[in-house]
Amino acid sequence: MKIPALVTADWLFEHKNHNNLVILDTSPKSNVSNLTPVYTDIQIKGARLFDMTNVFYDKNNNIPNMFPSEEVFTKECQKLGINKDSCIVVYDNLGIYTSPRAWWMFKTMGHENVGVLDGGLSTWKDLRFPCEPKQSRNFKKGNFIAIYNPKMVENAQSILDKLTSNKKLIIDARSKGRFNGTLPEPRENMQSGHIPNAVNLPFKEVLSNGKIKPKEELEQLFKNFDTEGKDLIFTCGSGITACVILLAAELTLNNVKALYDGSWAEWGLGTKYPVA
Repeated sequence: MKIPALVTADWLFEHKNHNNLVILDTSPKSNVSNLTPVYTDIQIKGARLFDMTNVFYDKNNNIPNMFPSEEVFTKECQKLGINKDSCIVVYDNLGIYTSPRAWWMFKTMGHENVGVLDGGLSTWKDLRFPCEPKQSRNFKKGNFIAIYNPKMVENAQSILDKLTSNKKLIIDARSKGRFNGTLPEPRENMQSGHIPNAVNLPFKEVLSNGKIKPKEELEQLFKNFDTEGKDLIFTCGSGITACVILLAAELTLNNVKALYDGSWAEWGLGTKYPVA
């Protein structure tokens, strides 16, 4: 079974009994975007917890939310019973917020057959599809093997080297106030502003009621930027909401795409990197 990048709740309900289907709950315990989940104590029936706060991150890095190593990703996916041939759907309880980050992590780790549930848990629950209390289970060890693709993730030095390139476009998913430096950063000791030559597309602009906007509307949004023939680099506060607009771009544009994993949590810390 081939999983599209974005799946509807109806599609997931229709395919929920497929042998290789794995549903992953990526719901965060908190967020810096002041979003409030409708449902906090339930999950889609049979879902498995994909914990990006305590498990799927680089514990040796002081920058929040950084990608874990191949070894950690492999080991923790195997614990969740994920296999090489698993068909994965990821969701969260904020509509679409953290799930695109998990989607991009799997793609970066070499697993293409993964999609995001449009509307997340709220849409699923509102359609009265089966849910259950949040719970943890033990699974038979999977045979998943991560194969990291470094071309899908940028670091600060690579961004610095490409600041003046007319073949790259950096798209920042933070709010206009944070991008323009007129609102304070939610993290301490951070500069205000943005990466020089970056453009701003707040992640909420590609969403409507917790769902990705129709393709035609996304196309109009991206027409505001000169994307023709350029590689796109997505950034935000800490690499989470950048993946929301990355998903929107994946549904709309054929450009090469990458995530700046450290995002503003790295770039805006101290005075090492130039700020506009």
